[in-house]
Amino acid sequence: MSHMDEKLLLPEFLVRLPEGVIRVAGSRVSLDSVVQAFQDGATPEEICLDFPSLDLAKIYSVLAYYLTHRETIEAYLSAQHRFVETTRLELQAHHSLFLAELRRRAAARRTLPPACA
Repeated sequence: MSHMDEKLLLPEFLVRLPEGVIRVAGSRVSLDSVVQAFQDGATPEEICLDFPSLDLAKIYSVLAYYLTHRETIEAYLSAQHRFVETTRLELQAHHSLFLAELRRRAAARRTLPPACA
């Protein structure tokens, strides 16, 4: 969690999970998802259709909070994006090594005589 995130006091309709992700209270919908939909041009009504676990009033509250604390929320979103990208690259590297090992093992089995395989 960055220093900027620690300063962010959340209203009752947002909760921070232990790993740092901010979600809309009472749902599994992340703040990131609602803000991204809004930035992509979705209206609050369209966001409500995309996330049926959220009512329209809660979506308006989340968007008002975002617009009021835009700089801080953008810093949080940037940190989240960096974390996701770093994790993706780490997993990709990890799985690449795993797949290379599987290929090596498969090739080694193909070179053994049938009785030993």
